[in-house]
Amino acid sequence: MYKVLSGREPAAALLETAKAAVAGMKRKPSLAIVLVGNDPASEIYVRKKMEKAMSTGVLARLEKLPESATEEELLALVKKLNKDKNVDGFIVQAPIPKHMDYSKIVDAIDPRKDVDGWTPTSMGRMFLGSPGFLPATPAGIIRLLEHYGVKLAGAEAVVVGRGNVVGKPLAFMLLQKDATVTICHSKTKNLAEHTKKADILIAAAGSAGLIKADMVKEGAYVVDVGTNKVGEKTVGDVDFDGVIKKANCTPVPGGVGPMTVAMLISNVIEAAKQQNPG
Repeated sequence: MYKVLSGREPAAALLETAKAAVAGMKRKPSLAIVLVGNDPASEIYVRKKMEKAMSTGVLARLEKLPESATEEELLALVKKLNKDKNVDGFIVQAPIPKHMDYSKIVDAIDPRKDVDGWTPTSMGRMFLGSPGFLPATPAGIIRLLEHYGVKLAGAEAVVVGRGNVVGKPLAFMLLQKDATVTICHSKTKNLAEHTKKADILIAAAGSAGLIKADMVKEGAYVVDVGTNKVGEKTVGDVDFDGVIKKANCTPVPGGVGPMTVAMLISNVIEAAKQQNPG
């Protein structure tokens, strides 16, 4: 009765559009991904991003630094990529080693190449509704909801999680789509009272199985952004098996992840167009 909101189909459609756009460009767009250390999950994510980028014709290269690298060395690489005319956009894969300040690294990225949409300039433009690179995961979630015909204008939207990567930017994007938005977090009292009202419920708290079926409105659209390790298994913030009997829900994996990668590649193509018009 209720839909599994797979991200694979809308992501594939976005990638097909990207492939057609690249085919019509004189110069192929170029993405660089900076990976610091040897985090196994990060290595998998980076490989997927590079494979998907190259499948559309986007050039992708990996810039790797060891776990022992200093913050100064990473900043030097960021500055080098800012100046590299052969790189249209780049990202620094999170997480980075604990002895480095991620916000300081992001601040150093040239906004024209900020295809993750995380610099203060990109965030400010997003807040104002001005043209710019939108953060890939929140933008992918909006695109996924639109793909499934979810009416955003006038909807009661509840975002569980106030992180800078998903929660906050997504709340503003939903607001710009004329949804009525509530943001919940670890200090919210009676979480279920809020989530039960949601036509659209976004779970981005990083807490395995936080959202149970009795916390969800019948027929709601539930987007699970969580990626939590429980033993050998990756699970979301939503009890999918219970919630899918009551509402439409994204799976983990296969929901938000493919959309994030597709939106990142779309941002790279846009960056290439802006830096090399015509």
